[in-house]
Amino acid sequence: MFIKTGDKVRVIAGKDKGKEGTVKKTIASANRVIVEGINMVKKHQKPSNSNPNGGVVDTEAAISASNVMLIDPSTNEPTRVGFKFVDGKKVRFAKKSGKTID
Repeated sequence: MFIKTGDKVRVIAGKDKGKEGTVKKTIASANRVIVEGINMVKKHQKPSNSNPNGGVVDTEAAISASNVMLIDPSTNEPTRVGFKFVDGKKVRFAKKSGKTID
């Protein structure tokens, strides 16, 4: 998976196309990510100790990793991501600018 927790991404497909957000969680086994403020769904909650009233809560649902694109920190534009080895370490790089991401 080319996306990690904490990356800034732009949605390129689906109902939230064009919106940007930060990745909160990655689910590598299902190739999905949870992005802050994207793909909001209503979830019905039973009363519990943490939520004594229960009710309907807005929460983020997972979105396919193929529907988001990493934003290059240097140019602030969406870019494809590649891997290369630098000094024996595997690092990600932006394919448009060629600069390393981390």
